[in-house]
Amino acid sequence: MLLPNFGSGKIEAGVDEVGRGCLAGPVVAAAVIFPPSFTNHEINDSKQLSLAKRETIEKIILKEALAYAIAEVSAEEIDNTNILKASFAAMHKAIEQLNPTPEFLLIDGNRFTPYKEIPFECIVKGDGKYLSIAAASILAKTYRDRLMINLSKKHPEYAWESNVGYPTKAHREAIKAFGVTEYHRKSFRLLPAQTTIFKE
Repeated sequence: MLLPNFGSGKIEAGVDEVGRGCLAGPVVAAAVIFPPSFTNHEINDSKQLSLAKRETIEKIILKEALAYAIAEVSAEEIDNTNILKASFAAMHKAIEQLNPTPEFLLIDGNRFTPYKEIPFECIVKGDGKYLSIAAASILAKTYRDRLMINLSKKHPEYAWESNVGYPTKAHREAIKAFGVTEYHRKSFRLLPAQTTIFKE
């Protein structure tokens, strides 16, 4: 079972993002605060859970969390800055929405831009170690997957309902055949030969 808290003695929020490596769609972050005594043996890193399991656990998180928030940063904003800054911006936007305001942040990964003056700890593979980070990863992934599935109805040729924007072979072949959409990250290497994808 994942650890219930970092032991800071403060109001802790776990924070994680999804979609950093995608070719299309926003990067999405979530932040979760659980009661200090909360435990759950089913919550785990979202990548380790099936779709059905994530959706089941999502309901538990939404019911049991003291607070949670989800935020996104668009492909256009990613292109205007870079994916790392956009990921931190999405995290900041999620943290900003939390009520109560967290007093300590558990950040998945090895880097973070401080949010205001809230102390934090970066934890590599934290979504497999702490309940609140794992919960944040689940909320971010279920939200983003649904968003990309919905966008796939507008652009069915890219198969976002299955690849949710990640660089699969089918996605790259569709980019080569149909060009890019407003949801693609133009600053990313969408194809080995970039000049073939931008249509007049």
